[in-house]
Amino acid sequence: MPPMRFVHTFLAILGLALAAPGAAQPREAECLIPSKPGGAMDLTCKLARKALHGQGGAPELQLSYLPGGVGAVAWHTVVSQRRAEANTLVAFSGGSVLNLALGKFGAADVDDVRWVAAFGADYGMVAVRADSPWRSLDDLLTALKRDPGKVLIGMSGTVGSQDWIKMALLAQMAGIDPRKMRFVALEGGGEQFIAMQENHVQAVSGDTSEALLHTGAGRVRVLAVLSERRLPGALSGVKTAREQGYDVVWPVIRGVWMGPDVPEADYRRWVQAFANIEASPEFAEKRARAGLYPFSLTGDALTRYIRQSVAGHHRQARQFKLLRER
Repeated sequence: MPPMRFVHTFLAILGLALAAPGAAQPREAECLIPSKPGGAMDLTCKLARKALHGQGGAPELQLSYLPGGVGAVAWHTVVSQRRAEANTLVAFSGGSVLNLALGKFGAADVDDVRWVAAFGADYGMVAVRADSPWRSLDDLLTALKRDPGKVLIGMSGTVGSQDWIKMALLAQMAGIDPRKMRFVALEGGGEQFIAMQENHVQAVSGDTSEALLHTGAGRVRVLAVLSERRLPGALSGVKTAREQGYDVVWPVIRGVWMGPDVPEADYRRWVQAFANIEASPEFAEKRARAGLYPFSLTGDALTRYIRQSVAGHHRQARQFKLLRER
């Protein structure tokens, strides 16, 4: 074999080895959680850790917490200080993408990071305490319409966050001015449910995966899920908002991204690792146990989806006058 052909063949084999699941993987990697423990971002990294643990030679994923600004602190820390870390993943959700679209991360752009994988989705939901007098979505919205100032709603983020928009869409359909509702901005789903149990808020606008972490003890009543149809499993008895006369559907994707200067070979190694994971029946079982539903995109396909989502959120934000037009 001519020398140059041998070199090219060797490099091709090496590239395949790097992309193979478990090959050339470090012993440890980090999944950065941009919220406090107990919410869906936490769940995202824990699911990734469980999935990788089942792959031969895959790294042990260590979890770290970097809350603040509903993802903004983690975003700016990685983009400004940890741009090239080849073994640092950062959890994101559909809410992160919305915040990006609304400028909550400053002048950040979709292409400022490398989108690795989305490996599950859950849906928006509205919940109250189990001893609440409100037993349906209509009960809650009727109370809000009667006196919006008397009901405090816990949400992750501030005005314009996905939790705010979900409730704003429902309120609009009930004839309520969303600006008259009272919200309490909290840092992630864990804080929301703690605040509701302490009666600091009377309702929560959050996500189904977070609700599943708290419904088992019988302390929470989910009034509606924002899905196209009823969800299987523990929430199968909960009506959709659509069934109750409010046509709002809100899927929330969950996955991980990396810093912008991560070498191409390392980025592709992680993309391939998650693509292989998502194709396995074992992962489907882990995802279901985590309260998530099928949604699988990696690499370039995920990046295109994120760009399209940002464009859609821009249109939605204009509807509620949440964007400053330039």
